[in-house]
Amino acid sequence: MTLRPVDDTTYTALAAGTPLPVEQAPVWADFDAVVPGRSHWGRLAFDDDGATAAVVTLAEVRGPGGFRYLWAKNGPVWLVEPTPEREAALRRELGERLRRLDPRLVFVRLHARHEAPDLRPVMQGITYDRTVVVDLERSEDEVFAAMKQQGRRAIRKALKDESLTVGEETGLDEAAFAELYDVFVETGEREGFGPHPARRYLDMLSTLGPEHARVFVTRREGRALAWALVLVNDGAALYSVGASNSEARGAYAADLLHWEVIRTLLAEGVRSYDLAGAGSERFPGLSGLTQFKTKFEKEISEVSPAWDMPLHPRAYAALVKALETKRRATAKLSELKHRARA
Repeated sequence: MTLRPVDDTTYTALAAGTPLPVEQAPVWADFDAVVPGRSHWGRLAFDDDGATAAVVTLAEVRGPGGFRYLWAKNGPVWLVEPTPEREAALRRELGERLRRLDPRLVFVRLHARHEAPDLRPVMQGITYDRTVVVDLERSEDEVFAAMKQQGRRAIRKALKDESLTVGEETGLDEAAFAELYDVFVETGEREGFGPHPARRYLDMLSTLGPEHARVFVTRREGRALAWALVLVNDGAALYSVGASNSEARGAYAADLLHWEVIRTLLAEGVRSYDLAGAGSERFPGLSGLTQFKTKFEKEISEVSPAWDMPLHPRAYAALVKALETKRRATAKLSELKHRARA
């Protein structure tokens, strides 16, 4: 079992027949190149008994204070069944290679189906082991009929509202995106998260291009109520990010939005639409979204979550401790501000 570096052409040829998540496709390197603190590191093929079993693309990330790690977002991409033994062998080969090539790398973040002693829960960020994937290899009528009754009812109500329009707005400029970003900020304040700066999403749209990064918007009398950024590659689509304001809730604007995304992708021959994450026993924080997402597809799919694989356990432990200290300090400051306002 060996790992070997490969160029883009070889990488794409080896993966032929297996859909590559856009983050594992060659085009993602263009986005990595413009994100501050991030750069493309390389592509590797994992050979098992003379045949390629997996391919993986890695980005290098520079964290606060100068520490560095590698991130294989939605990778490795397995071309065969990822047994616990194969996953462990890939990580072992990868760890040995990286400790030899660059001893300053602290850890690797990658996806794995099976828990193992060399893996740790990600120290920060969101991951999940369940998601909702809408099967688009059916007719539009079949997709609609397979939805939950509450989903069909919400879409029918939204379609009757003549004040609502929904459509694709891929290619929008910075000024137009500013309106959508305001909706995103409102969503973040309501749900308790902070979005990346608007520039991050604009860079994603411009570097990936309209073939891979698309924007859909629901409007009422011209005002944006809900929107979604959808990533597409190799016949598979992923709901990357989106938002809806308070007005959208009563109007079923988000339901109508995703139905239009589904209809558009289906008409273009895209085979699946991943709504990106559902709650589970291990990751209950996403449970609030599960009810909405399963309106469109009743079945929940198991997927491989992200993990951290420490290359230098002591250095990694120090980072985890520093992050925990920072979180406690932030929580204490927030509590003090809340008391001051009260």
